[in-house]
Amino acid sequence: MRLRNGMLRFCEIAGLPILEPVVRLVFREDPRAQLVKLMQYVAVPAVALAVFLVLWSWAARVVVTDSVQLPGPAATWKAGRDLFALHFQQRQADRQAVQQRMREALVLVAKAQGLRQLCAQRPEGITAPEKCEQLADQLEQRALQIANAPIVRAPTFIDQIVISLQTVFFGFLLATAIAVPVGILCGMNPWISAALTPFIQLFKPVSPLAWLPLAAVVVIWAYGDTAPHQAMFQKSFLISASTVALCSLWPTLVNTTLGVASVPKDFLNVGRVLKLSPWQRLVKILLPASLPLMFTGLRISLGVGWMVLIAADMLAQNPGLGKFVWDEFQNGSSLTYARITFSVLTIGVIGLLLDRLMVCLQNLAAGRAQLAT
Repeated sequence: MRLRNGMLRFCEIAGLPILEPVVRLVFREDPRAQLVKLMQYVAVPAVALAVFLVLWSWAARVVVTDSVQLPGPAATWKAGRDLFALHFQQRQADRQAVQQRMREALVLVAKAQGLRQLCAQRPEGITAPEKCEQLADQLEQRALQIANAPIVRAPTFIDQIVISLQTVFFGFLLATAIAVPVGILCGMNPWISAALTPFIQLFKPVSPLAWLPLAAVVVIWAYGDTAPHQAMFQKSFLISASTVALCSLWPTLVNTTLGVASVPKDFLNVGRVLKLSPWQRLVKILLPASLPLMFTGLRISLGVGWMVLIAADMLAQNPGLGKFVWDEFQNGSSLTYARITFSVLTIGVIGLLLDRLMVCLQNLAAGRAQLAT
């Protein structure tokens, strides 16, 4: 029974209701009802997916122009496999390049050591031992440069996925760091809420394409004359991340404000009776009671940030999925539209996984909040 409850709890926290009837079937709980649920969660989506693939294949045969044809499922899948295979081939080439550089560095170090030994013996013909030591030092420095030199190459498809995830999480965390405290202040103080509401309503519907040039100006100004190798982040990365933050903070801000403002007055009265400090009221009462709405805002914000990122990467030329789609469109090769279609599917799958991640975190936070109360 403990195993059953633990597995059902996992399904609930992970936001995977599709697994719940499977667990109940394993423990022989109302098999007929669980089979009906499996039909609902598995069979019906599978039929819908099959219909979608049939319609997609039909559209690929029909949508044909003089210069291009809409890629079908088979062409899209092949393009995706080629992109992943290209990544692993590049990784293998990188490892071989690193090994070659290490061999060259070891040869130079061996030459430097041999030169030092020769200088130490001071045979005839060496009249300036200090120059000999300088030459050995130069060889060792050259070996160190070769060993530590970065491998410069164009990012592969998987590299661009990783960069996109780093960008969206950086922007999302930046937006959360701004939206949650401001939302708590607005929810606790109606005067602050009244002062900030016009700005929220004014800036919330602004498109990311409008925010990006302003974000670019601020980032370029902040960097000033800083050399690229001295900066912690690239300008294009910060431009995309700040655009994501500017567009994704509003759902979290609005939902946090609503969640804190809707905390029952009885809870606050109990806090006053117990003479809790403002910090204790915030931690013990306001935050646990407002967590559901707050996480709803965070979930929406992450989804908005992921959508905004693609357009931001295209315009800011930040290495990511958006830039990959734009480069493929500009390339105009025979594989262009198959790769773009595979990128669209990849963007959708990653967005789904990010949403499931937020659902899991929301369920964990809700469970902890219930234990705390």
